Amino acid sequence: MAKTAVVKYFEDKCIGCKACTVVCSNWVENGEKVRPLKTKISGKEIEENKKAESACPVEAIKIIEK
Repeated sequence: MAKTAVVKYFEDKCIGCKACTVVCSNWVENGEKVRPLKTKISGKEIEENKKAESACPVEAIKIIEK
């Protein structure tokens, strides 16, 4: 069975730098901030979203593996 994870996004922490959108296709612009397209992810999506988590300078993204 494939690993699964949940994407947690803390919009109040987001400064709108959009670094996550550069490294991960799950993250898109949403006005001055961003948003995830999917919050339940699996397989290769987990690693891609972890890149977004690492790229965020204010820790507004958390990937929680199940």
